[in-house]
Amino acid sequence: MNETSAETLSVIVERELPHPPEKIWRALTRSHLIEEWLMKNDFKLAVEHRFNLSANWGAVDCQVLEVEPNKKLSYSWVTKDLESVVTWTLTPTSTGTRLRMKQSGFRADQQPYFRGAEAGWPRFFDALKQTLGRMD
Repeated sequence: MNETSAETLSVIVERELPHPPEKIWRALTRSHLIEEWLMKNDFKLAVEHRFNLSANWGAVDCQVLEVEPNKKLSYSWVTKDLESVVTWTLTPTSTGTRLRMKQSGFRADQQPYFRGAEAGWPRFFDALKQTLGRMD
């Protein structure tokens, strides 16, 4: 699912996961767990904390923007000339949690980044599911 506004595009991935929000929150906010499903990082759960994500293709500069424990996490996601924001929203359901990720801020002339995110986030979600399955 994608949203388009006059200026920017967003990539949205939403999944229903059979885990409580608290468990998913841990996977989204603990550095060693983030490394399992996303990338190497020096993440800390503190508003304004600057951190890096790194992979074999390069690095992402990030800054924590918003923290609502077990509900919402938002951080900037900046690479070369892409300035975007990733927002995670956790909504409890009768069987677990609806996890929504929105990466917003792609300009119309940034199709390669946009397509990369469209292809990449579902893979990250699959890896996150694997990590959640291994966690206590």
